Amino acid sequence: MTLFYIVMSTLIGGVLSVVVAASLTFAVLSKLVKHLVSLSAGVLLGTALLHVMPEAFEGGKAEPHTLFAVLLGGLLFFFLLEKAELYRHDHHHEGDGHHHHHHFDAERAGRGGFSVLLGDSIHNFCDGVIIAAAFLADPHLGLTTSIAIILHEIPQEVGDTIVLINAGLSRKRALFYNALSGLAAVVGGVLGYYVVGAWIGVMPYLMVAASSSFIYVAVADLLPQMQKRLPWRDLVSQIVWIGAGLLLVSFAISFMHD
Repeated sequence: MTLFYIVMSTLIGGVLSVVVAASLTFAVLSKLVKHLVSLSAGVLLGTALLHVMPEAFEGGKAEPHTLFAVLLGGLLFFFLLEKAELYRHDHHHEGDGHHHHHHFDAERAGRGGFSVLLGDSIHNFCDGVIIAAAFLADPHLGLTTSIAIILHEIPQEVGDTIVLINAGLSRKRALFYNALSGLAAVVGGVLGYYVVGAWIGVMPYLMVAASSSFIYVAVADLLPQMQKRLPWRDLVSQIVWIGAGLLLVSFAISFMHD
């Protein structure tokens, strides 16, 4: 039954974001991304700091110093991957207020479209392993981790769809490639179920590694997109959406524990 939950969660996470992107017009996508980025930042930080890491530390089977070393190593690892352009989460799109010249996205995506897809595939595979590890540790933890990943995947895949379309791909082909990339999460989940299950003792370390992924994406990718001078209404909107993400995680934790 656990394997079924893992497959369904990874499948939903990999496909739902593509379905959302397919159902929206370009103009709506451009307006929706900024709100989803704020919500995603709140969910990722809340899941990592309020749920996943406390679960790892409360197990009592791993030294706190070692877990913090894993956290530090994870943050540096994702930093190096991003430097290699294999872990890019580029939500930029024309009209976002960055004032790049016209067709900037098309030029940039034309040079790095393959890297975007490759990076997404690697990231989705890792997400699948993380979801498998979370479900094996605790079904409740697996569910909240899946929610965090799914909410993060939606703005990521929407942004990537915009980039690929600007690169010259048809909307249908861009969605197809993104969906194909999303299936890597299912592969990671199934492999994670069999490999991680045999090494249950490494669960605390995998959960901290998952937290490092969530924290890095939120702090190094999502929050910097929001760090610009805005009208007070937009600033309040950002805070509300971040708060909504934190409340969603808190509600999920309370509900699961009850």
